[in-house]
Amino acid sequence: MFQHHQNPPAPPKRVVVLGAGGFVAAALIGHLARAGFSVKAIGRDKIDLAAPEAAAQLAAELEPGDALVFLSAITPDKGRGIDAFLANVRMGAAVCAAIEAKPPSQVVYFSTDAVYPFVEGQTSEATPTAPADLYGAAHLSREIMLKGTVKCPLAILRPTLIYGAGDTHNSYGANRFRRMARKEGKITLFGGGEEMRDHIYIDDVVLLIDLVLRHRSSGTLGLVTGRSIAFADLAKMVAAQFADPVEIVNLPRQMPVTYRHYDATELSRAFPDFRATPLEQGISIAHRSGD
Repeated sequence: MFQHHQNPPAPPKRVVVLGAGGFVAAALIGHLARAGFSVKAIGRDKIDLAAPEAAAQLAAELEPGDALVFLSAITPDKGRGIDAFLANVRMGAAVCAAIEAKPPSQVVYFSTDAVYPFVEGQTSEATPTAPADLYGAAHLSREIMLKGTVKCPLAILRPTLIYGAGDTHNSYGANRFRRMARKEGKITLFGGGEEMRDHIYIDDVVLLIDLVLRHRSSGTLGLVTGRSIAFADLAKMVAAQFADPVEIVNLPRQMPVTYRHYDATELSRAFPDFRATPLEQGISIAHRSGD
């Protein structure tokens, strides 16, 4: 069960964000700074977490009372094979070694819903993990490593597909569709776009991380909206943002159709006042950004 250990909620002494160059990290750092948090951002240009000396370098940066947000990862757009898997595991090992040397007040680990299998019905925090690829396996390995190392509150966050301006991954979904439509005047779908997925707006993601930090929360939580939509309908929603017609092109299907629906009960229980940005509204905001 997801639990809160700080009431009333208050910002930690300092937040150290690992993976400062990423999509979520950039949005989070900006949000926390505007909200008055003390933030230290660490990117690969400062510490390469996959390097042998990373643990000592990170430990030297940590101070008593820090909350550590672990966002660093080699994402599928950068590599899906064994090398990427091993690098992600090395990052996890370095962070764990640094935590042992300089224990923080809280660790927030940003995982992925790829740790879950595709199942009939709804996926929830209680669904047994069974990653289907090395990316999901790497995140699950890092979750296990952290659980065996961290003595303070550990929050493991498993997001669904994230969309919004500033995305660096351009993975299949709202962000890629928007850019394709703007650049090419068309959106390309796999098969008929029948697959259904949940999509969460980037501002909602960083708000939830903010709440997790303020409450010094622990446990596992899905960052989801509880609403899934077919990619075909998502493409139409994106296309409707443009004044000129956008063609939707269907390519031959290469993979079996899969669906993912989420039970957002635990998120609602943990943060009852949280309301996810409606998908139509979030897509409109992202479109107006010009990204």
